[in-house]
Amino acid sequence: MSNDILVFYGWWQFAVCLFAFVALMSIWWHIGRKQNDFGQVWLALSVLCWSMSGVVEIYFASTEVSSPMVLDGWRSVLSLLNSLFILLALPWFRYLPESISHIIKSKYWIYIAGLPFLFSVLPTVSRMISGNTITMMNELDVYYAIFTVGFLGYVLWESFVKRRLKALAWLSLVCILIVLVAQIYKLSGYSIDLTLFSAIFKTSLIMLFFALALSWVKELSENIIPETKGLSIYFEKQKNESGKYEHIVSLKGLPGKNKRRIKLTRASYELFLKFAQKRKSGEDWLEIKPKSYKTTENNFDINDYNEVKRLLVSLLDGMFGKQNWTDTHHLNPLKNTLFEMSERRDRKIRLVVPIENIFM
Repeated sequence: MSNDILVFYGWWQFAVCLFAFVALMSIWWHIGRKQNDFGQVWLALSVLCWSMSGVVEIYFASTEVSSPMVLDGWRSVLSLLNSLFILLALPWFRYLPESISHIIKSKYWIYIAGLPFLFSVLPTVSRMISGNTITMMNELDVYYAIFTVGFLGYVLWESFVKRRLKALAWLSLVCILIVLVAQIYKLSGYSIDLTLFSAIFKTSLIMLFFALALSWVKELSENIIPETKGLSIYFEKQKNESGKYEHIVSLKGLPGKNKRRIKLTRASYELFLKFAQKRKSGEDWLEIKPKSYKTTENNFDINDYNEVKRLLVSLLDGMFGKQNWTDTHHLNPLKNTLFEMSERRDRKIRLVVPIENIFM
């Protein structure tokens, strides 16, 4: 490759990736910092590694006497750091595939990500210093990158699908395939200029990181549970094609849609309706049966607080889809919007939606 192309590619990589790093950190500073979410910081640092790689390209292209071994070594070290930072970002993703979430969320993830990094970076640094080439050690950064891309692709797909952004999910799959093709070509030793592959997949991944950040912002803005006075509840029962009654609650006041119609089980519907009827009658409070109460007589409005939680979970599943919500951003705000516990802690709970916002 000519020095002119190397310098051009180096300046492009340095400028574009540095700008992307600053932009991602700016989004985190305004939003993620308040959420105590550091996933975007790790992604930004991974992009910064590409920017530093551009500096390395510029330096060695402008140096008359340079060792290819040292240049390749710096490329490998920065590539390994890029992969490590991406892996460290994964536990912060809100939506993880069920099949691997227990691995990524475990306390051992730091070792799963970190030990392969150490086993790859130490031989690479040793090779840079000694100048000795060991065949199996030449492309350790490629193996680590393939390991990273496998996890990243799966998590990106799940994140976009759970946020109902199928087009971006497919684009993330295309981008991951491009990265894998580039790595396979690098391993195969074919005489092909990988600079074009590198420019394509780095640009694509940066754009996906921004799409991921904006989808997160979109979710925070759309899924905000409104204040109590801004929420209206409609109760209805209707027959389906088989002649059975469906129990439906419609909520009005949520961002994004005029009304959200939610099918509930008969038990959850009747409990919610009981709350509404008490509210409309002016009595308000329902009493929860104490755990220590052993008598079989049913003298209480609610047998177990878990009935209320099941109602809230059913409402959230209907509004956002199963597993598309979290306790912090959805369950607890919805509970506080709909219900109020007695200040005297006497196991009494009531619906707090204004009477004029409840429609039977």
